Amino acid sequence: MSVQEIVAGDIGGTNARFALARRDANGEIRLSHMVKLKVASHASFESAWAKFAVEAGRPLPSSACIAVAAPVRGDRIDLTNNPWSFNPPELQQRLGLDKLLFINDFAAVGHAVAVLPLAQMPLVAGPDLPLPENGTVSALGPGTGLGVALLHFVDGAAMILPTEGGHIDFPALDPLEDRILGELRARFRRASIERIVSGPGLVNLYEALARVEGKHYRPVDDVQIWQEITEGNVLARTAFDRWCMSFGSVAGDLALAHGAASVVLGGGIVPRIVAELMQSGFHARFTAKGRFATHMAGIPIRRIDHPEPGLLGAAAAGLRVATA
Repeated sequence: MSVQEIVAGDIGGTNARFALARRDANGEIRLSHMVKLKVASHASFESAWAKFAVEAGRPLPSSACIAVAAPVRGDRIDLTNNPWSFNPPELQQRLGLDKLLFINDFAAVGHAVAVLPLAQMPLVAGPDLPLPENGTVSALGPGTGLGVALLHFVDGAAMILPTEGGHIDFPALDPLEDRILGELRARFRRASIERIVSGPGLVNLYEALARVEGKHYRPVDDVQIWQEITEGNVLARTAFDRWCMSFGSVAGDLALAHGAASVVLGGGIVPRIVAELMQSGFHARFTAKGRFATHMAGIPIRRIDHPEPGLLGAAAAGLRVATA
């Protein structure tokens, strides 16, 4: 097998990741020269690319596949939680690339799910069943935003469908969430699910809960909130418990909407909270779907256990195109 190498990228709201990617003699995808850059430290995609080129210390391949946290359509990409924007054809020309493919960041996670062995997708809840040979898998995960993708398997081969599921309306399910939703609507006018089920969303929830309960709170950002939880801040801990419940509700709703046989969790937050998530109200809320409760209890929920699923998925998608 000839070696084909590309640049893989994963551009989110906070970090920009790059790597060189190739298939080895066994057809396995290998990532090397990985670099993680802060988006806020770079004025543009081109600036971050130039930094990666320096860090790589060698000429870059002439093809690239970049996952971006944004819809990918038309001749302009505007990052949803990131100030960068660009025209892909113009960018390809300026970078001097033969091929430049952009895909949605959670489509990239979907591509990673399609190539990962089951051992790297350990069970979180539900029955210990493999991904379907024929059927649908919902992939979702919170980070700076909430990514959602759909995988449809036919005879073991997956079609990956990106979605903007993180921007559907947040479902309030009890009187407290009704009041929290009211606070969020007063602030944002419309409250999508990523206004809660994301890193910044946890801060929104913490602040809204404080206002609902009339409690004093210390302003924090989406990094500091995790320190507050670790240090035993009661309000932060209560917000996190409610966040896990909301995550379960949303995951269950998406699984129903997709007709999913399995659910796979990704995103930057899940790896840090696996133990807490499994002990929280996440799965109870996932299954609490009325007449479909028994059906929901039969859906396996797995998580991605790979350090860079976005890069892996971008590599898988890009190498498939590069070798086509």
